[in-house]
Amino acid sequence: MVKVGFNVLAWSANVSEDLFPVIERIKKIGYDGVEFFVGGAEHENCLKVGRFCQDLGLDVTTVTVVDKDTNPINASAEIRAKGLDAIKIAIDRTHDLGGSLLCGPIHSAHAYFEAHPALDEEYKRAAEVLYQAGEYAKQANIVLGPEALNRFESYLCNTMEQLARLVRDTNHPNVRAMFDTHHANMEEKKYETAIETIAPYLHHVHISENDRGTPGEGHIQFDATFATLKKIDYSGYLTIEAFSRNDPDFANAIGVWREYNAPWDIAENGYTFIKMMCEKHQL
Repeated sequence: MVKVGFNVLAWSANVSEDLFPVIERIKKIGYDGVEFFVGGAEHENCLKVGRFCQDLGLDVTTVTVVDKDTNPINASAEIRAKGLDAIKIAIDRTHDLGGSLLCGPIHSAHAYFEAHPALDEEYKRAAEVLYQAGEYAKQANIVLGPEALNRFESYLCNTMEQLARLVRDTNHPNVRAMFDTHHANMEEKKYETAIETIAPYLHHVHISENDRGTPGEGHIQFDATFATLKKIDYSGYLTIEAFSRNDPDFANAIGVWREYNAPWDIAENGYTFIKMMCEKHQL
């Protein structure tokens, strides 16, 4: 049976005790898990927040990114090594939090582009780094879920076809895949085909509206999404990833220039929407 999570990036990209009231309310709404951004997170803070989540009975998942200086597909072996180190640190912080999954565009630098489409050599480099990261994650029983992003944020993996290729090339049991409805809205022809393509590797799903606001209030093809997840017998997390300008530095970094919905409206109405869709599609 699927579980429902919420990514606290709607409030903050920082992991700290300041999030305790948010986490408590997320639990009261009915969520099964909470997701944190661990890029730059501190060891002691993650331990404290992880214990807090455990005491509340909330599962933890995490997300991170790599940049041009830690790019796993760079031609420089030194930069690729820095990329692996960055992913390992994110795995450590996930472990501190008691998390079981680290997802995100960890295959290549976020919002960094070369003047060419993705090359076979770049897929090979990404797979080599992800395999080594998978070996490290295996020690902590953590699964890695690389994510395909839209063409304005990545050029290596935009579609589930490309992501499936990368996961196959990596060939590690701790390296799976995630699906995000927001990115698929821009890059996939049909949600049904996309989900069926990634089904053998699918481990995590982000439920995100086209404008990153409240799920169900935009034009994302959620009926197709939930129906196909039922068809493939998906049983992982459905985690809402929505953004706001609550954390200005993070918002500026990812191009969030206006409010889509108030964070608590997203959390409360989004939870109701997901539960309704799960009941509708018997997921």
